[in-house]
Amino acid sequence: MLAWLKIDMSFLPSPEEIRRMRLRIGLTQKELAERAGVSQSLIARIENGSVDPRLSTLRRILKALEEAAKDKVKARDVMHSPVISVEVNENVGKAAELMWKYGISQIPVLKDGRLVGTILEDSIVRAMLSNPHENVSSWPVKRIMNEVLPIVSPQEDIETIMQILTKEPAVLVMKAGRIIGIITKSDIIAYKVVRKERSRSATLTFEKQV
Repeated sequence: MLAWLKIDMSFLPSPEEIRRMRLRIGLTQKELAERAGVSQSLIARIENGSVDPRLSTLRRILKALEEAAKDKVKARDVMHSPVISVEVNENVGKAAELMWKYGISQIPVLKDGRLVGTILEDSIVRAMLSNPHENVSSWPVKRIMNEVLPIVSPQEDIETIMQILTKEPAVLVMKAGRIIGIITKSDIIAYKVVRKERSRSATLTFEKQV
C-alpha cells in the first residue's frame, strides 16, 4: 500500500509535502530526525518553512522517509492464523464452544465456503438475555449473526487497521478471496509490546557489547 513513496531524489518537495509524507507514514518529527541523522528542531523548522536545508540534508530526509515506508508494519505481520469459522447452519452452542476453547470473541460465518457474516460473543449474550426461556444454544448462528467484519489485504498498514479497530471488534485479512488471517485489538497491542521489548533488549545487548 506504500508504493506511493518510491521517492525520486531529483524531486524537491515543499515543507508541507515533507510533513504530509511523514504523517502518512506515521513517523513523529523525532523519529524522522533519528532516521535521517539530524536534529528534531531542524525537522520542525524545515516543515514550517523557516529554514532552507542543504540539498544533501534534504536527500537524507527523503531517503529516511522512503526506508521508513518500506519498514512499515503490514497486516500480514500482526494477523492471527488460521482463522476459526463456523457455517451458517451450525448452532450457537458450537460457536460458543469454539470461543471458549480458543479464547476469542468473534467468529466469521461461512455459507458453502463464502463469507456471509460474523457471530459475536456479545450477540450471544444479548440473545440469551432477551430470550431467557429459550435454548439459544440450539439456534443456528445465522439467526443472530452480525455483518461481515471489515476486510483488508495482507499489505494493509497497521495504522489504517488501528483506525478500523476503533469502531470494529476485528478485521479479516483476505487474499485471492480466501480468509488468511484475523486481527483484533489484542493482536495489535501484543505486537506493539513484543516489538518494543525486542527493540529494548537489542539496544541493551548492543550497549553491553560496546
